[in-house]
This record gives sequence, structure tokens and C-alpha cells, in this order.
Amino acid sequence: MEKSSIIGLALGVIAVLSSMVLKGAHLSYLNNPAAIMIILVGTVAAVFMAFPMRDLKKVGKLLKIVFTKQKLIDRKELIAMFMEWAMITRREGLLALENRVEEVKDPFLYEGMRMIIDGNDQEFVRDVLLEDIAAMEERHKAGAQIFSQAGTYAPTLGVLGAVIGLIAALANLQEVDQLAHAVAAAFVATMLGIFTGYVLWHPIANKLKRLSKYEVETKLMMVEGLLSIQSGISTIAIQQKLSVFLTPEEREEMNRREAARGEAERAQISEA
Repeated sequence: MEKSSIIGLALGVIAVLSSMVLKGAHLSYLNNPAAIMIILVGTVAAVFMAFPMRDLKKVGKLLKIVFTKQKLIDRKELIAMFMEWAMITRREGLLALENRVEEVKDPFLYEGMRMIIDGNDQEFVRDVLLEDIAAMEERHKAGAQIFSQAGTYAPTLGVLGAVIGLIAALANLQEVDQLAHAVAAAFVATMLGIFTGYVLWHPIANKLKRLSKYEVETKLMMVEGLLSIQSGISTIAIQQKLSVFLTPEEREEMNRREAARGEAERAQISEA
């Protein structure tokens, strides 16, 4: 599970419920089917009006992405993999990577490997992979926009719900004892609209954008690695080139690993 999504949702619910209790607002006010229908069904209706069905079919998958940990190759492991492939290529040629292709689980990296092994022109490989990334980025952008728009609609629908509630309350002014309760219940829709808009839908849209950005950067890193191997550059050059995609902390960790590996290899040589 993606811990940050679970923690954020839990804290949001706890914050709202706790503040209601501290302010003396009884939690029974939340048992308001009319308000819930206006916000949830109204938001869904607005989203259906705003997007074609081919985009809306992906909503379930998008929610799963938000609440499950992103499965991408670790960038440090990716660099080590490209360095190993570069060493094999410089020693035995590109065709020697044929035996390593089936070990690749990432479809994008697999297709890139196949193209360079098959001897395609470097510009062709770059164009195909970058077009693939651009198409993926557009799909991700459309998915995030669904939730971003839902976050825009929900608070406004909350105002609509409050207006409907106030109309019902003011239509029964003769029942003065119940007027205060009716007015309070009318604003439940506004609260739910703001809550769902700014604690659920907008944050989900933002997380999808961040996850997409990270995936795009990782795939760009793969493109650079593949083209570098095709060009036949050294392992050190590949490490330097791909390290720009790492954070300073990740670079330090990778350098420590390389130093430890070098010491272990020297120790083995001296023992031999």
C-alpha cells in the first residue's frame, strides 16, 4: 500500500470529525442522505458530463495507483544494470545482450533493448521511445484531470446543497424549534463538498501528476542508458550520465556501494 495516501486520508477524516466534536457539532448531522447524494452523485454526474467514457473507464485503475506503491525499477539498480550491459557490449558486442533481454521485466525497457539489438538506427530508437513516453504522459494527464475537475465541482455543489437545505428550512418557519437544526443540516453539504474537493479529489490529482512525473523521468533515464549502450560509451561515462537522475542522497549511497564493491574485489585479488 502507498502509506502516504492512507495516512493523508485517515488524518483528513480524523481532523474533520475531531473539529466537529470540539466545536460541539453532533456527528449525527453527518447522517444526511440528501447532502451525500448532492455531493457524491452530483460530482459523478458532472464528471460524466465533462469526460468521454473511454477516460472514465480508467478511474478504478487510477484509484488503485494512488493507494498502491508504485512499481518501478529502482534507479540505482537501473544504473548498475546499464553499467553491466555496457561492459558486456564493449567486450562482446550488442548481440551479446540477447541472452539478457528475457530477464527484463519492464515492457518499455524490453522494447528498447530489442530495438537496439535488432540494429535499428539510433535516431529511430530515440524517436520511438520518446513518442511512447509522450503518449503515456498524455494518458496520465487526462487521468489526473478527471480528479482535478471533480475537486473543482464538489465545493460548488456543496453550496448548491446548502441552498437547497436552506430553502427547505425557510419553507417551514412555523416550526421554530426545528429551524436551527434544519439550518445546521443544510451546511453539511457545503462541508462535504469542501472536504471531498480539497482532501480527496485535488490531492489525488496532484499525486497522480507526481507519480507520472517520476515514471516519465525513469523512462527518460532508460532512453539515455539504451542510447549510451548503443553508442558504446564506457561504464564510467554511463554512470556519470545517468547519475543526474538521482537525488544527492541516492548518489552518495550508490558511491558508497561502488566503493565497498571495489574494496571487496581488491581483497579477493590480493587473497588470490
